[in-house]
This record gives sequence, C-alpha cells and structure tokens, in this order.
Amino acid sequence: MSELLPTRAWFGPDHDVQVELRGVSGAGDLTLWRLGEQQGSWTVDDPAVVSLGTLAPGGYGVEWTDGSIRLRTAIHVAAEDNRRLRYGFTVDYSPGRDPRGLVDTVRRLHLTDVQFYDWAYRHADLLGGGEDYEDALGQPVSLASVRRLVGAVQEAGARALGYAAVYAVGPREWDAWKEWALLDARGEPYALGDFLFIVDPAAVPWLSHFRDELAAAVDSVGFDGFHLDQYGYPKHARRADGLAVDVSRSFDVLVSRVRDLLPDAHLVFNNVNDFPTWTTAKSRQDAVYIEVWDPHLTLGSLAAVVTRARAASGDKPIAIAAYQHVYDSAQAPEADRATAFTMATLFSHGATQLLAGESDRILVDPYYVRNHVVEDSTAGLLRRWYDFMVEHDELLFDPAIVDVTGSYAGSYNDDLDVSYADAEVTGAPVAGAVWRRVVETAHGMVIHLINLAGQQDTLWDGPKEEVPDIGPGMLRVRAVAGSTPRVRVADPEGSPRLVDLPARMESTHAIVLLPPPGAWQLVLIDLEPNGAP
Repeated sequence: MSELLPTRAWFGPDHDVQVELRGVSGAGDLTLWRLGEQQGSWTVDDPAVVSLGTLAPGGYGVEWTDGSIRLRTAIHVAAEDNRRLRYGFTVDYSPGRDPRGLVDTVRRLHLTDVQFYDWAYRHADLLGGGEDYEDALGQPVSLASVRRLVGAVQEAGARALGYAAVYAVGPREWDAWKEWALLDARGEPYALGDFLFIVDPAAVPWLSHFRDELAAAVDSVGFDGFHLDQYGYPKHARRADGLAVDVSRSFDVLVSRVRDLLPDAHLVFNNVNDFPTWTTAKSRQDAVYIEVWDPHLTLGSLAAVVTRARAASGDKPIAIAAYQHVYDSAQAPEADRATAFTMATLFSHGATQLLAGESDRILVDPYYVRNHVVEDSTAGLLRRWYDFMVEHDELLFDPAIVDVTGSYAGSYNDDLDVSYADAEVTGAPVAGAVWRRVVETAHGMVIHLINLAGQQDTLWDGPKEEVPDIGPGMLRVRAVAGSTPRVRVADPEGSPRLVDLPARMESTHAIVLLPPPGAWQLVLIDLEPNGAP
C-alpha cells in the first residue's frame, strides 16, 4: 500500500518534522499546507523519509504526488504535549508481540495516547503475576510485551496509559478489602456481576494500596500515566463500616491523592455516562473523558455532553468513548456513515472519540478485547477524518472557541447563514435537515454544516443512509464596510484542505455559493481579510 505518514503522532516546535513515503518509487512533489495556505514545497527524488524542518505550532496538511498518485497526511505541531487527547487502545500482550502495527496506527491516526487495556494481573494486584500470566479473564500477558509496546508508542510520540479500575477487587482479594465495601440497600456489596466487588475509592487503606500499585507499575513497566476506570455506580452508598459515601467526592479525593504521589503522570478518569463530570472535570487530572450510554443516544445528546464538559473543565481536552456497536449489526457502509456522523458531531464541538486501536481494530464493546476488525472502507474513513481533524486543529479544539449560533444566525440577526433549495437548515440535529452551527475562532467565524438530509433518525449508533446530494448552499454574510469577506471551505470527503470560494457583494451582504456538503462541511469566514485597523 502506498501511503504518506508522519514519523511521530505530534511534533514540538523544536523538532525536525519528518514524513515517510511508503510503497512509492520515483520522483514526486511534496507540499505543505496550513489552513489552506501553502507553506512550502519540495521535489522528492528518492522517496523515503523527508524532512520539513521546524514548524510553528498548528495543524498542517501534507500532500505528495507524482502526477498519477496523490497521497495525504497531517502534521500537528504543539508547544505542549498535554493539550490534546487523541485516544487509542491496545489489548494484545501475548509473548513476542510485534509492536509495529500498533505504532503505524499511532502515526497514521496521530494518536497522542494509547490505553493499555487489561494489562494487569488482577484489578487489586497489578503486578502479582510475575513476568508471564493470564489476566483476570484468561487473556495471556507477557510483561516483556507490555514494556516493548510501551517503549514503541512512546518513541512514536504517544503516551502509554495503563488501565486501572479505581475501586474493583476480585474474589481472591476480597477478604482483605471487604470492610471498605460499598453496600446497596439490602446490605450487599455493589459488584460487577460476580466478577468484581466495589470498595470506597477514598477509603484510606485502599487508597494507600492503590497509589502504591500505580507507582510500582510506573517503575516496573514504564507507563506515562493511567486510565482510571469506574463503572458508573453506585453514586451514593453506605460503607460497610456505616459511613455514608458520596462516590463523586471519593473519586475527586482519589484523583488528587494519586496526583500527589505521581505528579508527572498523565491521568485520565472515566466519567461513565457523564457521572460525575461536574466534579471530576475540575480534578487534578489531564483530560475529561466520558463513556456514553443510554440516554445519550442521539447526535444532539453527544453535543450536549461535550458542551457541558467544556463548560466544566476549563481548558482540558475532551474525549468521548462512543462505542460503535453498529458494526455488529449493519453492513460496513451503513456503519461507516454512522461513525462519520459521530465524528462530525464530536470534532465540530471540540471533542475527540476513543475508537481506533491495535493495527486494524475499532471498539464495539466496553470489553475492549471484543473489538472489531475494520474493513478497508472503515480504515480509509478513519484515516481521512483523523487527518482532517488534525489539519484543522486550530479551528476545532482551541479552548477559546465559542458557540455564537444564536447571536449571528437566523432572520433576526441576519449576520450569516446558509440556505439550500432542497433542504431545511436547523440549529439542532434534525433528521432530514442540515444541522448548522456557528463558532468564533482566532482565525475567523466557522460554520459547521452536518448534512442529515437523507436520514431517518439522529441516533449516533444506528445504521445511516447514503448522504444525498442536496445541491449547492447559499452563504449570506453581512460585510464590514470596505471589505469583502474571504470564505474558505473544506470537507473530509470532498476538498480535505481549505479552498477559497468567490464572493460577490449584494448591498450590505456578501453572497457565496458553497459546494454540496458531504456528511460534514467546514466553512471559514474572515470578515476583514485585509486586516482590521
């Protein structure tokens, strides 16, 4: 397979930015783009690894062509390594495991973090199995393979995060911890089936033990941090010693105490079904991660979850675990379209999705070992959309971006809006319409257009119909005196980088004809392209 991919998931401003050309021979031309502006070009006579030098922070697109083949990738340059969470996973730690497939996924999809799911011996005894063992569900684990994978993803620029459940104790260890159990109204311990029992995560003896286990894992395995998991229940409970426990507060205490012991560790806590994001978003962790379930079933509910998380978190990155079960019940094209609408919703609202991992897998189940091997169509979709996400990073993930739809769009405001001859435009996700959202960024106004015109519902995990051609859109923008707005458009399935569109003035407004949208179209508007006084 011919492909172009960066040598790392991200680069610092002092790094020599490099891209690798695979599966091609002969000369070609390489070009570098940032927000639709060409930043450089190179003639490549001997395709291999090409140096682009140092670059300023931002998102870039890279293109290579020999006249018949055209390849693309993206580059992210960042001054700090903890400002984004593009999350992936690994589950295979069998003896002799080759890390190269996982590393290619890290580079190809620009993953900043990899969750090492179920790497440990037991939930309450992470390293008790020696060097080779079976995990709690019988999967083979070689710590030599875990360490090899950790080193490989770190070399590719990603962080290796070890999975750790914050309050789970297995049957063999239960006698040592049952006095700190969280009990239901019958006086029975809360549990995950008969497999794991739940203790108060802030109970002093448990917390001391848990922190020591994490510290030992850093020393022994080399993890950069941890994915701190919970199960979403209980929310309030009585402890075995009679203490009433608000579990959201216990989670906050746990995160803070782990941070005290491991000040440099990257910590990501799982807010199951948005519980308790209102508390933990402000905790001393590095991101806000939310695993969604019923009733968060629609694209609109995903958008609302992300909006609440951004409001609560300050400037932490947001990642959503939205498992695409649809691949188990629908054909790949229908499921791919569901994934496209999920990504469009999350990316346009400033969040990423935990979905892809290993060399060719996506998540369709909360037990990550039961993953789905992707077809070529799904692999291509993920590559195009992750490249698009990274290339337009500054228009999507800057914490300073604000939603101004209600202040700019609509007939009362009449500042900017889009219309179609054959489709309604709405301010919320409605089946059969184009969902329009307007945000203000440091680079201008951005309109996100998610084309639901051909859909029967807005479920993010249900099969989706083909995206119809609804024809061109008419963008109407109130102009500033003496300026004609500059309008650029990009689409992960159309023009993947921003291209300029002509604008004509009609009295007080500029009119721009937009190309027909795919599942998601991004429109960037600079109201004063010649610079404000």
